Amino acid sequence: MGLLRSSPSLSLVCLLLLPLLLFLSSVAAVVGRAGEDDPTIRTMEEFSGYPFRESPSWAEADSLFSLSVESENLQKQIDELASFSDTPAPSVTRILYTDKDVTARRYVKNLMGLAGLSVREDAVGNIFGRWEGLEPELPAVATGSHMDAIPYSGKYDGVVGVLGAIEAINVLRRLGFKPKRSLEIIVFTSEEPTRFGISCLGSRLMAGSEALLKALETTIDNQNISFLDTAKSAGYAQDPVDLTSVFLKKGAYAGFVELHIEQGPILEEEGVSIGIVTAIAAPASIKVDFEGSGGHAGAVLMPYRNDAGLAVAELALAVEKHVLESGSIDTVGTVGILQLHPGAINSIPSKSHLEIDTRDIDEERRNAVMEKIRQSAIRIAKDRVVKLAEFKIVNQDPPALSDESVIRAMESASKDLKLSHKLMISRAYHDSLFMARVSPMGMIFIPCYKGYSHKPEEHSSIQDITNGVKVLALTLAKLSLK
Repeated sequence: MGLLRSSPSLSLVCLLLLPLLLFLSSVAAVVGRAGEDDPTIRTMEEFSGYPFRESPSWAEADSLFSLSVESENLQKQIDELASFSDTPAPSVTRILYTDKDVTARRYVKNLMGLAGLSVREDAVGNIFGRWEGLEPELPAVATGSHMDAIPYSGKYDGVVGVLGAIEAINVLRRLGFKPKRSLEIIVFTSEEPTRFGISCLGSRLMAGSEALLKALETTIDNQNISFLDTAKSAGYAQDPVDLTSVFLKKGAYAGFVELHIEQGPILEEEGVSIGIVTAIAAPASIKVDFEGSGGHAGAVLMPYRNDAGLAVAELALAVEKHVLESGSIDTVGTVGILQLHPGAINSIPSKSHLEIDTRDIDEERRNAVMEKIRQSAIRIAKDRVVKLAEFKIVNQDPPALSDESVIRAMESASKDLKLSHKLMISRAYHDSLFMARVSPMGMIFIPCYKGYSHKPEEHSSIQDITNGVKVLALTLAKLSLK
């Protein structure tokens, strides 16, 4: 103070510098409290959508508790979408490119528009709704699922991942979040193989399947109507047809996350809110035909028979035997179709046909089971003196592993929201299986009643759906800021 009194000019300088010193002091205080729950920092983060601190992240601020899902409205949308069905409630039937499918597409595109998304469709009808990020040149983060439904199924399979994704975007918008990477919702065409016998048609094509591209040129449905004609009738695949435009390059998305009902009983039985999928078991499908000599059920004595029906029955049991021999609970096998000709009670089957589904998260182990099934088919034909007319591997997709960075984001979101979660595999396959070929992938499961799926009793509570939407929203936000 004595110095200030003895030097008027210095005193004036100090007075002029005082506001700057106070400002710098306040900035230092803000920076010094960066690890604390500072309202200034929090406001800046929430307004911009960018984290101003490395830890804790924006998601750990008070805004986390403002993740508000309009649950009642979401349930209403699920119920409304279920009404676009070719069978009466409570069942849902929505087959690719039918009038009900086209109406459902229009409904979802309208919801996307109301959510502020820009909407486009590709040549086979995959639907994209985009929320442009602050750096739109970066690969986007995507989410989504499907909304086609096999005959007499339920209203949650796939649909939760479509309508839930739209609501997740609405949650983030209401929060004032600004994504760095764009966020995109994808509604995949024909995840179910109902009409053309091709599962995950849209995502498989997006992953660049040349085999599918060629097959679609001649593919027909059970009414002998071609895929291209039905696509055109729904407003897609217009002339000139170039389905290669559907292909995506590897790295097209920075990440992909699919929200889905578990379709199994584990989460419900264990009382766990969220399943974080680490791997998807992929199916391989086999068609087998035997030919025998047939004959009258009474006239042909047992030692002289060449029974194609018994051959196919023995192979069905061999499938179970070889699957169990794998030693892993993750190996499964199913004979879903078994047909006999001529199909009369008093006629020895002269022809038989079966179709086998084998799945595992370990491709080598699954393929070893398939080879054992083939060897058994050869041996059975020889022992029973029938002809192995066909042993055809229809498809043999590799399993997919979830990306570690996506798993971490899903785990972090579950912990932030204080929701119980567990790591698990998906024994059903999804569009995520093929998205993993072009993007880091992950899946979020929610419980469903008794594990029921693909039938009218399929159900997930609105509370479980709400939990899934919150985890999806927070996961998308975390991935979009990377």
